[in-house]
Amino acid sequence: MKSILKLLIAFSLSVGFTAFAQLKNKPELNEAFMDMGFGIFVHWSLDSQLGSVISHSLVGASDDYVNRYFNELPKTFYPNKFDADEWARLFKVAGAEYVVFTAKHHNGFCMWDTKTTDFNIMNTPYGEDIVGQLVKALRKQNLKVGLYFSPEDFSVLHKQGHVISRKGKMTQITANEELFDYDKVQVKELIKNYGPIDVMFFDAFQAKPMAQFVHTIDPNIVVTRGEMKTPEQKIPGGALSGPWETCMTMGTQWQYKPTNENYKSGTELIEKLIEIRAKGGNFLLNIGPKPNGEIPIEQEERLREVALWMFVNNEAVKNVRTVPTIVKDGDMWFTKSKKDNTVYIFITGQINWFKGFRRNFLLKNMKATKNTKVSVLGQSDLVVEYWPENTPTTRYKQHDELLEISVSRAHRLYNDKIWPNPIVVKITDVEFIKK
Repeated sequence: MKSILKLLIAFSLSVGFTAFAQLKNKPELNEAFMDMGFGIFVHWSLDSQLGSVISHSLVGASDDYVNRYFNELPKTFYPNKFDADEWARLFKVAGAEYVVFTAKHHNGFCMWDTKTTDFNIMNTPYGEDIVGQLVKALRKQNLKVGLYFSPEDFSVLHKQGHVISRKGKMTQITANEELFDYDKVQVKELIKNYGPIDVMFFDAFQAKPMAQFVHTIDPNIVVTRGEMKTPEQKIPGGALSGPWETCMTMGTQWQYKPTNENYKSGTELIEKLIEIRAKGGNFLLNIGPKPNGEIPIEQEERLREVALWMFVNNEAVKNVRTVPTIVKDGDMWFTKSKKDNTVYIFITGQINWFKGFRRNFLLKNMKATKNTKVSVLGQSDLVVEYWPENTPTTRYKQHDELLEISVSRAHRLYNDKIWPNPIVVKITDVEFIKK
């Protein structure tokens, strides 16, 4: 059976997978993936010591640079402050449902105890299995385990005598059989040693062969890049059907960048999450740990700002789908429960909305029914602190063409009277109007 499977895979590679039936993610696993909504991406490798772009500094580098990269950098990589449990707790409180960790980036450095190469975390002063520790910690927090894996391995290309690059025939596993065999052994090792793995992300121009290989050895893994659309650093212009995932950095670089970095604000990250969910996708938000294993304070600060917002509003982000008639109206974005006609309205762009003050909004494309109820997520609607005469009840009124909602921001989340992030209104039992 194994020999037949190997022949089929080899044949499918030779014809570009056009004549071989494509294996796919199970439909029920795709649905569960779409339910999750929010994940954390982690880019980390031994060149975080330099603050350089991860792996890609090898492309176009001199022989001296390449030799010192492969032979000297492992000797100083010592992430002695890495705390997998602390990471997992932070990711959990931030509202993530899954975490995708760079087991191996393009440079070929393995962050696990592999038998395939000496270029791995065990041959550093640290000498402990990063992947193993993190997988264990994620499971403690009931977070889904995802692994990023690059089939385009620069260390192998260098040993083979090829120019290090992501372009060129021999960089791709569809042409480099030795590289493909090597990658398959590593992926099998990861799945065997750390499984069950929930998600795999294959970062390659030719990722489908690895996706097909994974499906043959564990059909319960969801493959993202390699099987579904995974726009990088951008959000599609409109809603997409089926599962998809935007991956994006907090700043400008995937890996830790100690200087010359410009971070997005917490509000901007929250609003990107909102837009992605309104368009039906998942948001994979990236962090880049320091070489000692700590998460930079700038990144932790933003994760904790997301954490507060998600603690209040996670109902509108998880287990939701696109609204059939509208994605956005002005500063308002929309999602709906996947089970019924409950709509969540994300009200963005509100400047100086003071605690206890009321604002009204008009909604198109939906109307109330006799069973409609309206509320603000996380808010009791009963009291405004230090303002007892203020009754902050959320209200609605159905006009001929528009549904009007009246909202008071009453929940005290910051010490000052303005919380800058979007409020979410929940409306149950609405009807959708196509125009």
